[in-house]
Amino acid sequence: MIIVTGATGQLGPQIVKQLAFHVPANQIGVSVREVAKADDLKALGVRVRHGDFDSLDSLGHAFEGANQVLVISSNARASGGDTLAQHRNAIAAAKAAGAKRIVYTSQISASATSAFPPAHDHAATEEMLRQSGLLWTALRHGFYASSGLQMMAEAFKTGLMQTAQDGKFSWVAHKNLAEAAAIILAHEGQYEGPTPPLTGPEALDFSDLAKIASKVTGKSIERRIITDEDMRAKVMARGMQPKAVDLILGLYIAARNGEFATVDPTLEQIIGHRRNSMRELISEGN
Repeated sequence: MIIVTGATGQLGPQIVKQLAFHVPANQIGVSVREVAKADDLKALGVRVRHGDFDSLDSLGHAFEGANQVLVISSNARASGGDTLAQHRNAIAAAKAAGAKRIVYTSQISASATSAFPPAHDHAATEEMLRQSGLLWTALRHGFYASSGLQMMAEAFKTGLMQTAQDGKFSWVAHKNLAEAAAIILAHEGQYEGPTPPLTGPEALDFSDLAKIASKVTGKSIERRIITDEDMRAKVMARGMQPKAVDLILGLYIAARNGEFATVDPTLEQIIGHRRNSMRELISEGN
């Protein structure tokens, strides 16, 4: 059985639905914190069980019978939680359940020296997997297009985007990544260890996105660059926790350092068709 964690988030449900095109639904299980939110997956014939990264007992039940476990990375760090403890629990539970392989949603900036705090967690988790004794694959995702659209939400309303200086991002659609994850899960052994970067078709900064959005929406959107100090003050004024503020500032610094700019054809080769562009995704959302 293939177990998918985080199956009520943004990425997990799409992976499960794509996976159902490749393997029988009764060979797919999901681990979710709130079972009631997975009724649509249950309707597909998928096994739905409660599983919480903070509870080894719950994960043991959710992972029962697993041959492979897809661990969708936790974002606990942003709210003051312990991402690595959660990932450690997931790896331990997968091993205890008899899984032979773990697939993990990593990121192209995964590094202990990255300016982007979550990249440290991805690098540390890949090292845990390396030492686990299990087969493993780390899906080195490009930066999620949905995050870029979310960061532009205010600009769509006001016509002004004020942020710190950034760099290029190889924005990638969840739906393309979901297809790739399903194919990799369904065809074991394609990739061992980290994959090549799984990216969108082009690298764009927020100035590029503002220009694209202006053309797509017919509304002028201005990109105005502010200092890191002003960006920090702007984010803090929204009441965000200090760790979340550091994460956001780290994002811009890492982008300036080129950590998210790689564009690679591997994702397109896996899914067998053209990847969605940010122009298309902006159009869909407006």
